[in-house]
Formats: sequence, C-alpha cells, structure tokens
Amino acid sequence: MISMKKIAILTSGGDAPGMNTAIRAITKAAFHYNLQAVGIKDGYDGLMAGRFVNMKYTDVDNIIQRGGTILGSARSPEFKNKEARKEAIKNIKDAGIDGLIVIGGDGSFRGAKILAEEVNIPVIGLPGTIDNDLYGTEATIGYDTALNTIVSAIDNIRDTASSHKRVFFVEVMGRNSGFLALNSAIASGAESVLIPETITNIEALAKQIKSQNKGRRSSIIIVAEGDEEGGAMDIMRKIKPHLEDFRLRTTILGHIQRGGSPSYFDRALATRSGIMAVELLLDGKTQQMVGIKADELITTDFKDAIGKHAIPKVEKEELLGKLLTL
Repeated sequence: MISMKKIAILTSGGDAPGMNTAIRAITKAAFHYNLQAVGIKDGYDGLMAGRFVNMKYTDVDNIIQRGGTILGSARSPEFKNKEARKEAIKNIKDAGIDGLIVIGGDGSFRGAKILAEEVNIPVIGLPGTIDNDLYGTEATIGYDTALNTIVSAIDNIRDTASSHKRVFFVEVMGRNSGFLALNSAIASGAESVLIPETITNIEALAKQIKSQNKGRRSSIIIVAEGDEEGGAMDIMRKIKPHLEDFRLRTTILGHIQRGGSPSYFDRALATRSGIMAVELLLDGKTQQMVGIKADELITTDFKDAIGKHAIPKVEKEELLGKLLTL
C-alpha cells in the first residue's frame, strides 16, 4: 500500500439513490485504514470554490437509507475551462489531498480524468447514475432503485388505465439510453416501449395499439425521454390522428425517479464499491471505475468507461414482443 493521509469524496451530476451509502462506505473505510476522509460540497463547483469538510463518523450516521447526497451535487460546465480548474488544483494541493473518489456519470469521469492528469493525483470513480449507461458495469448505483420506482408508478397507472380503457404514454428518464424504459416495460407488462437505440415508426405503433387493444382494454406505452420522435406528449400528439377513437393520456414521471430510499441492491453495491475504491487508491491505482459483473466487482479504465457506451440488449425488446397478447 502507498502512503496516504487524506482522501476526498465528490458527488457530481444528477443525484442517484445510493450515493449517500457510497459516501458512508468510503468514509468508514478511510477511517479503518487511518485516513482522513474529506467531503467536497456541491461537486466540481465546491472543488473550485474550496468547500471542503473533514468527515466524522457522525456525518455518516443514519444516511445509508437516505436518497440524494449529503455532499450536494452540481453540473459544472465551468470546470471545462482550464483557468477555472486552476483554482480546483490549488485547493486540492492546499488541503493536502492525496487521492480523490468521484461518484457520478460519464461527465463526472471526464472531469476526473482531466483532473488526475493535470494535478497528478490518483482518482477512482464510482458509477452513480440512474441511467445505467456506463460501459464497464452491469449496474450503476441508483439504477435498481429508479427502476423499482418506475415499475411501482406504472402499476398504479395501470389501475386507472384499465378502469377507463385508456392508452397511457408514460415518459421515463433516459436522454441517451433506454435501459430504464426497456426494463421497466418488461417488468410492468407494458404493451410497447420507445427507446433512443431503436427507430420509432408512429404509424406502425398505432397499428400495434389497435391490434392489441381492440377497444376492450388498456395499453401502457413506455417512452424514454430521448426517443427520436420526442417525449410522451410529442408521441401522443403525433399518434392521435391515427387513433381517433381511443382515449389517450400521458404521464411524465420526472424527478420522482431520482428520489427515494435506495433498494437493497443499490445499498449493497454502493457499500462494496465504496470500500473497494479506497483500497484501489491505497494500492496506487488511478483513473479506474469500479463496476460489477456477475456479482463480482471489477474495474474499467476511465478511457473505456468514458469512450464507450452501454447499450440495452436487443433481445430484451424482442422478449417484450413475445409477451404481447394480440
């Protein structure tokens, strides 16, 4: 193990359930190895402004079940500016930080990679995003919780849709990725799903709804917000002329997908990953993301985690088609 005294923790980008669990695990693992854990408030904004706090055991008591992040998060476009990063580098050096753990998505890791190269500090990443779109892991922290939140909401929508024989277009998050939409569609028994990875044909979708529905039952169509034909409102507007005799409704789930107490899976993943991140720093590793595959923790270089994109399996969409009763 290399000699270290202080490691810092930063959460960046969109919040995800399980981030607090990861913060707790990192802090406690740091204390186990006689390190001072330093929390950086509000992501890269806090790094540039020098908003650092020495973590204590009491800071991470009773947070394992809380959603969001106690450190705060931010999307920090200013960090792309080299002059702005000079303040961050100065703050890191002044605080005596020996290593950094960044919890976030691909944008967060891009910033971490640049920082590691410019300040010559070891950096490890934990994938914290509900989109599950990072290459190098089967699951990201927060994805499982968000998926369960979506499925629960769709179950409730199905009750009213069935009572009134309505067609609901339910919009879920996923600007560039269809993981949430596709897997929630399978788990909730949705009649169709629209995702960014496949081409949407409005006329074909209308024919499918007519064939499935026949005016006798409800239909649930899951729409990823990043579908090329638009979100749920856009899809309903475009398909309405083809379904004049149908009662069409939309629901946009929005930010309820980000919140809530993390699931068992996200708590376990965040805890295991947080401890491993500390140990990777002590082993002299840098610019690596901790992921999971077949229940084993693995690492992926930042250049691959950032440069490649995880794509939902096509056979899952085919599976959804096989389950439809026409």
